[in-house]
Amino acid sequence: MVALTDRVYLAGHRGLAGSAIGRALVRHGFSDVITRSRRQLDLLDERAVARFMSRKRPQIVILAAARVGGILANSTRPADFIAENLTIQSNVILNAFRYGVRKLVFLGSSCIYPRNASQPIREESLLTGPLETTNEFYAIAKIAGIKLCQALRAQHGFNAIALMPTNLYGCEDNFDERDSHVLAALLWRMHRARIEGAEEVVVWGSGRPRREFLHADDFAEALLTALLHYESSAPINIGSGEDISIYELAEVIRKVVGYRGRFRFDESYPDGTPRKLLDISRMASLGWRAKIPLETGLHRVYATLQRRWQLEDATNDRLGINAERHRVAI
Repeated sequence: MVALTDRVYLAGHRGLAGSAIGRALVRHGFSDVITRSRRQLDLLDERAVARFMSRKRPQIVILAAARVGGILANSTRPADFIAENLTIQSNVILNAFRYGVRKLVFLGSSCIYPRNASQPIREESLLTGPLETTNEFYAIAKIAGIKLCQALRAQHGFNAIALMPTNLYGCEDNFDERDSHVLAALLWRMHRARIEGAEEVVVWGSGRPRREFLHADDFAEALLTALLHYESSAPINIGSGEDISIYELAEVIRKVVGYRGRFRFDESYPDGTPRKLLDISRMASLGWRAKIPLETGLHRVYATLQRRWQLEDATNDRLGINAERHRVAI
């Protein structure tokens, strides 16, 4: 049983999912939430994680920390993605078990499912076919995390649940040149193209793949619902229940940003999985549904980011810093 007075350790509180989860914990009245920056606690250091767990003794652990990235990052640094995620997961999950954590929430990813899984993808599709090659190393690490949670529950009765979120978006997304996902990359590129008067934005791939997107705040509410009401070893999908092609996504972002130029879809770059739409009936049975439509969420995100980017540009101009370092390729 989870209580609002339980001590909660939120790992990865500065990321897209983690920051939204932190806000949701406050909204729901959790009064003892612990966070640590990477400088304060390196989750790749098993001894440091063990010391932290032994001293702080959290009762709830939410593992939102991970190395994440888009197709380019996954394709060029596969060793980093599998090694770092396996290490972080093992250090946090095993020490949570050893030091008496009552419930752990592990964040997986929709990329754990086979590339050609039947749509919408049910949780039972896990390990029924080959993975998408552009992110298989990250996916294998996440699958290992799910299986570690299940093994500890089966052997020791450890209460660990695994959530499989679809593609998330929000103001705390990563807009780095090498690590961004498609929605964040498109939003940034069209913003820069609009203010610079560029006539064309290049988009990787054909534009035909279909993806599902969920606002990070909607996901955080789903996580809180699962934390309070879900107790099964089976993973549980979290998504919006609707998908959209990358071409359609580009058109929605064009409308939100006010960009009037054209798109050029560069098919020399990979598309990735043809379609990823999650079956969210298991999550819906707990009474949760996404509330923020994609276009509404994008308007909210862009309004916040415009102010942030304008401030950054003004600061960069004063300091003589070249803002090109923020440009992303998708």
